[in-house]
Amino acid sequence: MTTTKGNGWAGRGDLADSLVLIFPLILAYGIGAALTGHVNGVDLVTRGLYRMCDGRTGYLILHAAIALGFLLWIRRERRWQTLRLETWGPVVVEAAIYAVALGGLVTLLIHHVLGLGLSARSVVSAFGAGVHEELVFRLGLMCGVVAMLGRTRVALPIALVTTSLLFAAAHHVGPGGEPWSVHAFAFRSVAGAAFGAICWYRSLAHAVYAHVIYDLLVAASG
Repeated sequence: MTTTKGNGWAGRGDLADSLVLIFPLILAYGIGAALTGHVNGVDLVTRGLYRMCDGRTGYLILHAAIALGFLLWIRRERRWQTLRLETWGPVVVEAAIYAVALGGLVTLLIHHVLGLGLSARSVVSAFGAGVHEELVFRLGLMCGVVAMLGRTRVALPIALVTTSLLFAAAHHVGPGGEPWSVHAFAFRSVAGAAFGAICWYRSLAHAVYAHVIYDLLVAASG
């Protein structure tokens, strides 16, 4: 199960189980991006696939094929139990607690006591950020740095600090980047470190769902 294995190169938890748990988000984001035309800033994969498929129809057919292949893989590896409510539910609940601890609930209660301000675009954006930013910055970069440094005592602190700063900086570069501010950079650096710790000490799935839920809370309070 996702939360029972010891630390490996990707931290605590079964990486395959985490990928099973977050695949519905990956699929929902991929389809949502095609329907809304909104792609997360760090997601170069979706842009490349869309161009390769030469339009929405081919892109959606590709995602249907990917989903079918994923279901066949789950069946072959006998991982259906990972998608059961008793496995998936606690991960999402725990991730929601982490998201609330990052400050989303206070804003939500103050600004939207009478209802949520979520749009399809903001939901797709939250899915994209949670999935792709965690795959890039936590699984790819953070865990990659730890693996490269050989799991020494300083490997995780170096990986956390480095990737958290890169995570914060990535939000201010490119044509769609936000204007620079010390407050925003500092906040995202701390948030990046928090998501990194969740990924390492709990699992990648916990980090992805915490990120998605947090971004949904922020979008609802905007």
